[in-house]
Amino acid sequence: MSIQISFPGGVAVAAQVGDFEILTDQPVTSGGQGQAPSPYDFFLSSIGTCAGFFALQFCRQRELPTEGLGLTLDIKRDPETRALLKVMIDIHLPEGFPEKYQRAIIRATEQCSVKKALSAPPEFLVRTF
Repeated sequence: MSIQISFPGGVAVAAQVGDFEILTDQPVTSGGQGQAPSPYDFFLSSIGTCAGFFALQFCRQRELPTEGLGLTLDIKRDPETRALLKVMIDIHLPEGFPEKYQRAIIRATEQCSVKKALSAPPEFLVRTF
């Protein structure tokens, strides 16, 4: 897989992923125009949307209602280094969600591929051409 990165202006950075372009920017306070989420916000969003996909699929496979299903992602960062310390994902279950599936939907949500990639981080190699 190859993702192409370009610079459309200012401090905005775009990623071409197949037929999709993902635009990022920085907040005005960081020199950007605030026209798109920051790369870090996209990173966190990828965790939440991946986990959400697994929660949704869990319900769909069991023909459980999904109206009202949602997730909230909160983080804890080190106040000095700003390093990410903890990611907390709360699953908001639909009204009447069966209690017998509550632990199982947590286990399903934990199967998120993005979360797994962070659990066993890859090697990063940065080169010039």
